[in-house]
Amino acid sequence: MIGCKCHVCTSDDPRNRRTRTSALVEFAGKHILIDTTLELRIQCLANQVERVDAVLFTHAHADHIFGLDDIRRFNEIQRFSIPCYGSGDTLATIRQAFDYIFIRTQEGGGKPKIDLIEVSGPFAAAGVPIIPIPVLHGRLPVFGYRIGDLAYITDCSKIPEESLELLRGLDVLVLGVLRTRPHPTHFNLSQGVATALSLAPKWTYFVHIAHGLDHSHTNRQLPSGIELAHDGLVIAAV
Repeated sequence: MIGCKCHVCTSDDPRNRRTRTSALVEFAGKHILIDTTLELRIQCLANQVERVDAVLFTHAHADHIFGLDDIRRFNEIQRFSIPCYGSGDTLATIRQAFDYIFIRTQEGGGKPKIDLIEVSGPFAAAGVPIIPIPVLHGRLPVFGYRIGDLAYITDCSKIPEESLELLRGLDVLVLGVLRTRPHPTHFNLSQGVATALSLAPKWTYFVHIAHGLDHSHTNRQLPSGIELAHDGLVIAAV
């Protein structure tokens, strides 16, 4: 946090140095990016990301979309327009926020070449089957996504019953958990743990973590099979 001198913000543990949340899923030889956070360029450089076949957007808050311009580098490498999927409301906000992408402008240094594709039920991205998981971020409807036996749900304060049924039988659940205190639009730590225990995936990783949660200290308190994620974490399929 800017200007903060708390234990986590001044920690020497690199796992406490958190950029904002995106994820890259490699499945059946394809690379599916979830959200384009502001630090996307830094994350791609740090993790040697060289290909993106499709993008899934959970919602259109700034910390989840404002790295979209850096997608243009993948256009240059791959020579094709990248399909981007999300709800109608999410894509409408992206179209408005990045209007220069969709209107005629001088080329200059280039701009992203993307195709916005609205989804409301199961679909395929780059040939990979995807199931959108409707959840609530406060009062805002947003998407999580299930890809095979992995589910990714970031900004969330409630999972409706019908969506819980789409999250059964997981190997890996990635779930947004902000802090220990209650929050109006995010799960806190105890809510995240309760959700993970109820769904009983083999492994749960918490993301979208605020500076109130020290990595090592928090992990020691969590039940077996549940832990905080960290920047650069790689989860291999079992």
